[in-house]
Amino acid sequence: MNLTYRQIDLRLAHTFTIARSSRDIEPSIIVELTHDGITGLGEAAPSERYGESAQTVQRFLSRLDLGRFEDPFRIEEITSYVDLAEPGNTSAKAAVDIALHDWVGKKLRVPLWKHWGLNRERTLPTSFTIGIASPEVIEKKVREAEPYSILKVKVGVPGDRQTIAAIRGITDKKIRVDANEGWKSKEEARDAILWLEEQGVEFVEQPLPATDLDGTKWLREQVHIPIIADENIGRLADLPRLRDAFDGINIKLMKSTGLREAMGMIRAAKGMNMKIMLGCMIETSIGISAAAQLSPLADYADLDGNILITNDPFEGVKVVGGKLVLNEHPGLGVELKGGSSAR
Repeated sequence: MNLTYRQIDLRLAHTFTIARSSRDIEPSIIVELTHDGITGLGEAAPSERYGESAQTVQRFLSRLDLGRFEDPFRIEEITSYVDLAEPGNTSAKAAVDIALHDWVGKKLRVPLWKHWGLNRERTLPTSFTIGIASPEVIEKKVREAEPYSILKVKVGVPGDRQTIAAIRGITDKKIRVDANEGWKSKEEARDAILWLEEQGVEFVEQPLPATDLDGTKWLREQVHIPIIADENIGRLADLPRLRDAFDGINIKLMKSTGLREAMGMIRAAKGMNMKIMLGCMIETSIGISAAAQLSPLADYADLDGNILITNDPFEGVKVVGGKLVLNEHPGLGVELKGGSSAR
């Protein structure tokens, strides 16, 4: 197997602001894994919040020796080798995992969702994310989100109530909110969420810092809408300690190390009677299409990272009437834009 990779810079349509940061450009590392004339595509979308950057991803990938494996079908063995190579580096590991799965699907000439026996008619509507912004920009974003039936609104800063009120003045669409650890005390979070409940908000993601698990347990008993873990959940090993603090988990391939572990997380969370949300970073259609393969198994989807950028080189899963629509193409179902094959 031959592994190559390159960096591309993804341009955001609007400055993307959450409770802890703002950015206009996000780096992405595109991975190609070639064997037997077939190329599987993968993607790493690194996050500084989890100790990764474009440089750390490329350094990690440069140290891998996938040539030692003769058969890409040995996903369990290969991903175990990649995982043990170094701690962390979860998005870099996800890129390899995704490329392996894409290769297998292409080799078998079957979409991954079909290979796993899933029903693509059970895919979900995806939310459209509205970052923290001025009232004028928020109004523009709400107008741009017209095709989407669900809005995900970033909160956790002063002015949250004005933001939600402004959105409610424009639309009565379903709203979900993500605080990104923005509320610094459990009392502040409680008061905010009780008000959000009155506005018809469906659920809230990560209201408190990931370090305040006891506070989140207390908070869950004070409010009436579900609390979904984001920054608290990365991999399967994180799950058991969260069951008393959260009603569900947001699984992101870039934190889970890819599809293989994400599938295990879904099974385990369902066994704990927790809700499943599929989320993303700012990614191209490679990463989004990979996560979308799992959407028939989820309760909520927030897979809009490719919609928020202006220069996605690829196309794959579509959004029709606000709903994710998987195609019949093999593997991830991803192609280069313009009709060229993504191999």
